[in-house]
Amino acid sequence: MIFQRHLAVVAVVLCTLFALPEGADAQVGKRLRERAKEKVEQRIEKRADQAMEKALDGTENAITCVVTDAACIEKAGREGRQVVVTDAGGNAVAGGASPAPAAGQRAGEGAWANFDFVTGDRALFAEDFSRDRVGNFPQRLELRGGNMEIVEWQGRRYLRSTAEGSFDVILPEVLPERFTVEFDLFDPSFWPTFVYGVDSQRKPEEHTRAFFAFNKESGLVTGNLTVNPAAGKSAAEIVPREKMMRVSIMADGRYMKVFLDENRISNLPSADFPRSNRIRFDLPSGTSAEKPLLIGNLRIAAGGTSLYDALQADGRVSTQGILFDTGSDRIRPESTPTLKEITGMLKEHGSLRLMIEGHTDNVGQAASNQALSEKRAAAVRAHLVGQGIDAARLQAAGKGQSEPAGSNDTPEGRQNNRRVVLVRQ
Repeated sequence: MIFQRHLAVVAVVLCTLFALPEGADAQVGKRLRERAKEKVEQRIEKRADQAMEKALDGTENAITCVVTDAACIEKAGREGRQVVVTDAGGNAVAGGASPAPAAGQRAGEGAWANFDFVTGDRALFAEDFSRDRVGNFPQRLELRGGNMEIVEWQGRRYLRSTAEGSFDVILPEVLPERFTVEFDLFDPSFWPTFVYGVDSQRKPEEHTRAFFAFNKESGLVTGNLTVNPAAGKSAAEIVPREKMMRVSIMADGRYMKVFLDENRISNLPSADFPRSNRIRFDLPSGTSAEKPLLIGNLRIAAGGTSLYDALQADGRVSTQGILFDTGSDRIRPESTPTLKEITGMLKEHGSLRLMIEGHTDNVGQAASNQALSEKRAAAVRAHLVGQGIDAARLQAAGKGQSEPAGSNDTPEGRQNNRRVVLVRQ
């Protein structure tokens, strides 16, 4: 409101200046008009920057670590601080590090004990905007309308929206029956952001959409029916409003679940989410230069069969569900569901023995990647032993970057290469 009053005053000044007579005072008037215009632009930019800083002031606690400095990264993780990862020259590494969980939080503990989201095991689309220019619209997204540009903050890049808008993610194939959608979202508006599959034969409101808003329930909606088991709680009561949150959507046939960070907010067994090669994001009208929406770290992945079924069929299975802090062997709490599945499988099948392999992409030095993969495989083995699995049934080995599952030239390929593989012995 204060900002609007300031703009109104500036508008009156501009009108007065434009009314100056021609002649000797014309040049003076022209200079004054130009200065006033510059002041307006500076004021708008300043307000936008202030909004951005307010939106992301939680990242001020971030610590900068060189990508090869595992001790620095591990220390930040123990302290619950976000890590900004740089190369030896001080340049931010694309993608940075995942926000560190609260100090002391481990897989299967605290709020994460009931977290059951498992990311898809094959990346179809992954985008952190590292290959796009700041100030541009991302090349790999399809703009349908609105005012959006890439911005950079604390070594990470986000798509910033300052008006109602929409964009499509184009996939290389039609969504399978089992898939996941994940992205980071900061939304200070009071209107919902919608995410849904595109069906050219039907209107969006005729099928199931995931939506997120802070003034009312969030979750899944089909027509006018909202599904949210949070007993009427708004998302703001689950996740602090001025906070970057991780949105996770999991689908298995008609069954869908939606999560905000570690909190499951929706559970629908009869969803109607169209399978096509497009996923649409409709962004709210309540955003502005003062209240920008930020979205980033997009990942859409295909699901798979159960780990045990894959082991029985192929003798080995790759999983993307075991996550680590960047440059570290510390297992992140989001890994809880996958680790639970492995533990349960080993307890149910007492004769099963496994080799646990750690794999990396080719970012960084080969020797460092080899050492890191060995530590990560050992960390998974240690976790399983801690859950009561006989250590004699488990072996661990690191493969580094030597056995890529896909190309290291694309974000999707690198994500598929960063994995843990279980091999039946």
